[in-house]
Amino acid sequence: MHWLGANWTEILGFATGAACVWLTVKVNIWNWPLGLANNAFSLVLFIQSRLFADSALQVVYLVLGVLGWYWWLHGAEERAPLPISRTPGWAWVGMGILAVPGTWAMAVVLVHIRDSAPFWDALTTVASLLAQYMLCKKWIENWWVWIAADLVYIPLYLVKHIPLFSVLYALFLGLCVVGLLAWRRERSGSVPPPTAGQVVGEPQGPGLALG
Repeated sequence: MHWLGANWTEILGFATGAACVWLTVKVNIWNWPLGLANNAFSLVLFIQSRLFADSALQVVYLVLGVLGWYWWLHGAEERAPLPISRTPGWAWVGMGILAVPGTWAMAVVLVHIRDSAPFWDALTTVASLLAQYMLCKKWIENWWVWIAADLVYIPLYLVKHIPLFSVLYALFLGLCVVGLLAWRRERSGSVPPPTAGQVVGEPQGPGLALG
């Protein structure tokens, strides 16, 4: 069955993807099982569209989805739920070192296997992997990386004749902005004001990472 040129795989990918991102905005743990379902539908769709890097990305997402689910539940000290925190400096350095050569190497491979959009497919794949890892660690800046990736995904999927996914990623873009603001409010609300004599920026509660 087709709707607006989309098949059932695309429709189910749209529905699970939108629900997953909305639950992530709400910091709801059920975003992870819905995300795993979305990865399965997306994997089939991207193979059909010859977007091989995006296809491989879904397999990695399945692994990260399981890890993220566990980390959100038990990733803090003494296996407590993981709090929202800032991305540490070492992580920015490491991700920056990996991003450029990773994109170049993947683009070279994709050219050889006749990917339909090798550079853009590689760029969005690397950005999405970094953003997904940051999301698994509940680092608030994951939203900025998703926003950058979505700005490429929207026209890419239009060009590759996956219109419903283009609409989905436009929705994702809006939800990323909402998510960024919501996570900022949640994190600010979870950090009590410093007590007298306490150094500002010093950890103010057990398991609370201030970045």
